[in-house]
Amino acid sequence: MEARAIETLTEAEAREELAELAGKIAEANRAYHTEDAPEISDAEYDALKRRNAEIEARFPALKREDSPSDQIGGAVAEGFGKVTHRIAMLSLENAFAEEDVADFDERLRNFLNHPGPLHYTAEPKIDGLSLSLRYEDGLLVQAATRGDGTTGENVTANARTITDIPGRVSGAPKVMEVRGEVYMSHADFAALNARQTEAGEKIFANPRNAAAGSLRQLDATITASRPLRFFAYATGELSEPLATTQSGVIARLGALGFQTNPLTVLCDGPQEMLAQYRRIEQSRASLGYDIDGVVYKVEDLALQARLGFRSTTPRWAIAHKFPAELAWTRLEAIDIQVGRTGALSPVARLTSVTVGGVVVSNATLHNEDYIQGRSSDGTEIRGGKDIRIGDWVQVYRAGDVIPKVADVDLSQRPGGAQPWIFPETCPECGSPAIRAPGDSVRRCTGGLICPAQRMERLKHFVSRNAFDIEGLGAKQIEMFYRDTDLPVQTPADIFTLKQRDAENLPKLENRDGFGRTSVRKLFAAIDERRTIAFERFLFALGIRDVGEVAARDLARHYGSWSALIAAVDAAYPAALRQIAADEAAADERAAAAQEGRRAQVARARAAIWEAEPPLPEAALPAWSELLSIDGVGGVLAVSLVTALAPGSHERDAVEALVTELREITPPAARASESPVAGLTVVFTGTLEKMTRAEAKARAEALGAKVAGSVSAKTDLLVAGPGAGSKAKDAGRLGVKMIDEDAWLALIGQG
Repeated sequence: MEARAIETLTEAEAREELAELAGKIAEANRAYHTEDAPEISDAEYDALKRRNAEIEARFPALKREDSPSDQIGGAVAEGFGKVTHRIAMLSLENAFAEEDVADFDERLRNFLNHPGPLHYTAEPKIDGLSLSLRYEDGLLVQAATRGDGTTGENVTANARTITDIPGRVSGAPKVMEVRGEVYMSHADFAALNARQTEAGEKIFANPRNAAAGSLRQLDATITASRPLRFFAYATGELSEPLATTQSGVIARLGALGFQTNPLTVLCDGPQEMLAQYRRIEQSRASLGYDIDGVVYKVEDLALQARLGFRSTTPRWAIAHKFPAELAWTRLEAIDIQVGRTGALSPVARLTSVTVGGVVVSNATLHNEDYIQGRSSDGTEIRGGKDIRIGDWVQVYRAGDVIPKVADVDLSQRPGGAQPWIFPETCPECGSPAIRAPGDSVRRCTGGLICPAQRMERLKHFVSRNAFDIEGLGAKQIEMFYRDTDLPVQTPADIFTLKQRDAENLPKLENRDGFGRTSVRKLFAAIDERRTIAFERFLFALGIRDVGEVAARDLARHYGSWSALIAAVDAAYPAALRQIAADEAAADERAAAAQEGRRAQVARARAAIWEAEPPLPEAALPAWSELLSIDGVGGVLAVSLVTALAPGSHERDAVEALVTELREITPPAARASESPVAGLTVVFTGTLEKMTRAEAKARAEALGAKVAGSVSAKTDLLVAGPGAGSKAKDAGRLGVKMIDEDAWLALIGQG
């Protein structure tokens, strides 16, 4: 994986990295959750998850169908019965810094339009194995592991052997699901390993592995011999509520006979949450069991219900993880790596050092401003460092799979160290590397003539959520890319491999790594992909800023590849006008004084849009329609239209590819029983009973498409007080308008 600073990633580069992260995290989940034999450290796993989460946070449109953010735990192991959780057992969003906690609080208050402080519980995050206990009429009838969040393992017989888990409770609801963590204390862990050693048996790496492995024994008598403990911290399905608050639920669980963590406290806002975090962190070594952070949960259960859930995490909770290890080492060199879309990313080459149990020899340096400490106009960059080759630098892995350079010790700078100058030409092809106004990234202008970009685009083209051709992965692409007999330089070349191999004297089946059967299977897999879904096709093209979600939304909006291309051709003149307007505005921002800057920028942009000659009649409607798609902003629209511009190299390559395909299939309609499923909805004016974010989340959860502007394709306008031009547009186009109360009644929440 290339060392890419997240703030320098293009959407296309981020998409590729997310694909690789998905594979690594899935493998780590399998080893950790399914086999209880982790292959990487907790810090390294957190690094992978954090990197994935940060990329998705910056590029929400890129969230994959198989995103690690949408995966909870691992698959159910063979040997156990399967249990489908009636309410999914979700994982938690992570926070790694104090600012993340403040952001979490602000995000929730904004979502709820809650002006006052929110109250939270804070509790230690136990490093164990999640378990769900189902009680019916007071009797324990089922115990299940988290599994993948939807389906877990039936470990009822084993759970009955844990003394902290009552087999019968009195005064509970008719149906009660209790959730918590199975763990092992440090003392019990040491004693268990001593017994294992004495008996010549396998010893466990840490208490978490010991607890997980003990609970998931097929022989319950082995589990009974292991010193397992259980902390209850939440509920799942209930026939009647236990309380109205999170702390009330914990108190009720304690009264019913469950062990609850005594360090759970009620906090009034972020400052108290952070104070409790520090207290728990300071006492961590003396607790007698492993924790890896503090979990914050909204206290009011009614607010939890309003906040709801993302795909795998509740909005109303977050895990504040303890910091990762830091280390100091020498910066030996700075290299430049070129990504698929031409971004030049600096990478620190370091004297090898161990950080968090992992040997690190390179780290990201973010961008040229970070290295130089100042921007191109001489302004000091916040957080930027004057980093030079030979410096003594601090490295950390707090949530990134790629380590970062955090600081530099100027007192140890060698004499004669010179400021490092960022290259202005691409190291791969020699093309000029340009930094656009307002962009933190310098990019190669070579496009498809740049070998780094061309090969990386081909790797993306065959990636899992793109064409996903079995037997043709990144390694095979590199081989074919450099091959002189069967070169693959464009996507279309993949689909002519079979024909070209038949015409060549040296046959592919005679090469190392291939054989008659493997070649036959490869060609069959390629032929199978001559029919592909529209959204996968569009995503596979690797257009900058067009991620999986954007590709899906564009496919659903236009319905067919021919309709999208017609829209691109029509909108192209308007896109050029938009680019010119943005450049003019950037120039004005650079030149204008603080006072009156906004007016000057507006005048500059307006002058470009009013320039002669006038735009073709179809340009503005096509451009406006593209921008009306929810989630499609000006940057994405420009990327799409310019990449597929008529006569461009990219367009020629795409058209050559299309001729090799049988069919680009239209997107399937969403299946839902919701009354608004499939409708295109626009919200306008002031919503009084929920925020715009909450309204959008609810609508999308019910299968509706939320657009940003009204068009002839809009089905419904939900208008609050202060509705302006959108209401007028709806009236002119005959779009149905309803108020917020009618909307809530329509979706069954009135």
